[in-house]
Amino acid sequence: MVPEALGWDLPASSKSAHRRSNSLDDAPTHGKPKNQPSAACYNPLMIVNVALIQMSCSKDPGENLDKALVRIREAGAQGARVACLPELFKSHYFCQTEDHSHFALAEEVPGPTTETLGKLARQLEIVIIATLFERRAPGLYHNTAAIIDAEGSFLGKYRKMHIPDDPLYYEKFYFVPGDLGYPVWDTRYGRIGILVCWDQWFPEAARLMALKGAQIIFYPTAIGWHPSEKQELGNIQYSAWETIQRSHAIANGIYVAAVNRTGHEGTFLGGIEFWGASFVCDPGGTIIGRSSHDREEILLVPCDLDKVEATRTHWPFLRDRRLDSYEDLTRRFLD
Repeated sequence: MVPEALGWDLPASSKSAHRRSNSLDDAPTHGKPKNQPSAACYNPLMIVNVALIQMSCSKDPGENLDKALVRIREAGAQGARVACLPELFKSHYFCQTEDHSHFALAEEVPGPTTETLGKLARQLEIVIIATLFERRAPGLYHNTAAIIDAEGSFLGKYRKMHIPDDPLYYEKFYFVPGDLGYPVWDTRYGRIGILVCWDQWFPEAARLMALKGAQIIFYPTAIGWHPSEKQELGNIQYSAWETIQRSHAIANGIYVAAVNRTGHEGTFLGGIEFWGASFVCDPGGTIIGRSSHDREEILLVPCDLDKVEATRTHWPFLRDRRLDSYEDLTRRFLD
């Protein structure tokens, strides 16, 4: 149940955030002063158009980067203020196999890709979030999300903390767990946190970002069905993925935006069928925009950041936390 359903009196601007927006034509746009630093432009009480770039990915990094640049430019033309790309968008999801040749895909972050994205961010005055295969040092690699502010500056990066090792998701072969904690950034258009794919199953990560003031948490993702399991388990898996992220929005009173790739990668009878379905949900957990399962799309959704405070004053979960009773959460298991 969301605040309006309870009869809560939200500010008028907040009510537009409940509108489900799958159309690029009906989202508001915003003018803003040019060449101002982010801190001067930051306004926590505003509607921000979020664009999730749902795309298929080829084996060619240059081709994928070019496609991403075109899609971001299209999103900007429709009024997007923040654009987020899927996890590891520059290549096929190479973690389906353990293959040393894939380390050649890694790059420095910041580096050439963030420089290219920074130029586009400056031209469009848009915040860009991009996850990349980071080469930190010989033999040391991360799955890293970079964030670029609307004047093209590299704000920082988040290194994926939770690394899976499941069939066709052999990420531990490639990535070291992150060591930068759970940062959030004040961008021109709001305070943003980024978590990556497998991180979405861990409520502690979302809570820590919320406690640092994040208004929107983005989850760039590469997730899908094993074709052999889809008929039996597909609905259960997809529903669990969506539900856990909606729960983060509710528990923390924040927006959650999850962007996935789409298409089939791997062998014809095996591989992964990435299920798309990128979505945004509001602080009450209501989905206000969702993409299809099987098409490339730009999902543009207006997010009224004023609604974060309005929701939290009616559902004061952060106020009622019992900090004195949670000390055992730092233990692996209570036995």
